[in-house]
Formats: sequence, structure tokens, C-alpha cells
Amino acid sequence: MRTTVEIDDRQRAELLKLAAQRGEKGFSSIVREAIDVYIQHHRAKREIVARALKLRGSFSDEEADGLEAAVKRVRERWR
Repeated sequence: MRTTVEIDDRQRAELLKLAAQRGEKGFSSIVREAIDVYIQHHRAKREIVARALKLRGSFSDEEADGLEAAVKRVRERWR
């Protein structure tokens, strides 16, 4: 299916460069691939959130406090 997508000059140049590196004349296959990756990423993200929400209420207060403390420690190391 053909469609029109607005991209800027920089994006077009990068897409053409990638296509040339892959030995392709156009960049349609790269755009299709990028759309597939984007859709898969967001589908996976929704599934993770849904699984997490199913856990609501399954931890005791003590377990929840322990998990919260562990997450805080990990986040402090990221900075």
C-alpha cells in the first residue's frame, strides 16, 4: 500500500544513506521495518503494563516496601 509521510531533509538523507549501505535504491523497506519495530515495541510495552497491573495487591506491605527500597537503590546507581 502506498501512502505519504512527511519527513525532513535530514531524515531523507539518512534514509537514503542507509538504503545505499544496504544496496537498495529507495528507503521504503527501511520505513516498513521501522514501523514494524515501533509497533512491536509499543505492543510489548502495553503487555508489560497489563501484566504489572494484574499484580496489584499481590504483595504484602512488607514485600512492597522491600521492592520499593530495592528499586530506589538501583535508580540511585544509574545517576
